[in-house]
Amino acid sequence: MTVQLTTLKNGFRVVSENVPGLQSASLGIWVTAGGRNERLEQNGIAHFLEHMAFKGTKTRSALQIAEAIEDVGGYINAYTSREVTAYYARVLENDTRLAMDVVGDILLNPIFEPKEIETERHVILQEIGQALDTPDDVIFDWLQEQAYGGQALGRTILGEAANVKGFGRDDLAAFVAEHYGPGQMILSAAGAVDHEALVAQAEGLFGGMVPRLAPVAENARFTGGEIRREKTLEQAHMALAFEGPGYRDPSFYTAQIYSIALGGGMSSRLFQEIREKRGLCYTIFSQTGAYAETGLNTIYAGTSGEEVGELARLTIDEMKRAADDMSPEEVARARAQMKAGLLMGLESSSSRAERMARMVQIWGEVPPIEETVEKIDNVTTGDVRDFAEKMAAEAPAALALYGPVGSAPGLGELQAQRAA
Repeated sequence: MTVQLTTLKNGFRVVSENVPGLQSASLGIWVTAGGRNERLEQNGIAHFLEHMAFKGTKTRSALQIAEAIEDVGGYINAYTSREVTAYYARVLENDTRLAMDVVGDILLNPIFEPKEIETERHVILQEIGQALDTPDDVIFDWLQEQAYGGQALGRTILGEAANVKGFGRDDLAAFVAEHYGPGQMILSAAGAVDHEALVAQAEGLFGGMVPRLAPVAENARFTGGEIRREKTLEQAHMALAFEGPGYRDPSFYTAQIYSIALGGGMSSRLFQEIREKRGLCYTIFSQTGAYAETGLNTIYAGTSGEEVGELARLTIDEMKRAADDMSPEEVARARAQMKAGLLMGLESSSSRAERMARMVQIWGEVPPIEETVEKIDNVTTGDVRDFAEKMAAEAPAALALYGPVGSAPGLGELQAQRAA
């Protein structure tokens, strides 16, 4: 299996990997424009645009887009993140060309029909309402807002309802004109695919696009802060974030291994101490997220209003203890979990396509998987302890609380506990 990468004259990139033995192919186009590329008045438009992609082109109606893929047993979807918007499909080998044509069509020939805009506007407003009714979803949006206050990276991907209500055809077209140039697009495909055939079809579909310079997203600054919203709920929800490294930072793998050891599984410190030994919650975990120049190490838990204070303080205690006595066995287990997750993901053509697109976006190439495994293996217990010390003592922090959280400690109190 060999990854092949070709860049067309206009900057459009095609990356693929043929995986012997598969009879299906996963392919898509990743556009390097997401929520952080929006101006304040545009917040939510990248996501709105993703929705509109399936609502009709110059050659296909919304129904015909769905039927074209589903008639051959395939699957098509899209998503928006803070740094990319992806449009992808999975089909059988003989239908790869069809899938490519459909994905290309929705990107190159959207019509943004006013009636469909109104329909999808209503759908997105319902999606926003649903998110607001889901505490363990919305709390992460609020946490992001506190971590990167007043910046595009801190805004919700769905956008504010007021913005969504005002978007029109011209707004959507303007965002496409700004950010959907050939140099911002990566075609990634894995499975039963032929690279040269993909390149030839991409040349026919996208080769005529004129290169353009997209506006550069502002560098993000971790600001920190606290949000507390009291509401009568069954559980008090707590999310803590500490500034971590960006995905190009050499300590990125250390941050991931630390997060896994601290709260990434049933054997992790937070799970064992706070759930298994003390029974203070049903769900508690830590995770790492990263962007180009910054990142977040996040801890989430849900518990009762009476116990949220104890849970929060124990969480800080466990972070401080990890800096003192994180063991080689814990680090080895976290490394094994991280490598297994990476390698198991390669058994899915969709995961392979996603990974390749992500690597091209970050590095301009796809590093060999052996190189990534080596970086994971090179993280030492000392590295993790040093990183744990930074997280426990000095990393800027943000806090979000939601539900019956009147007795929960504030960020100031938790910061004092960190410093003690």
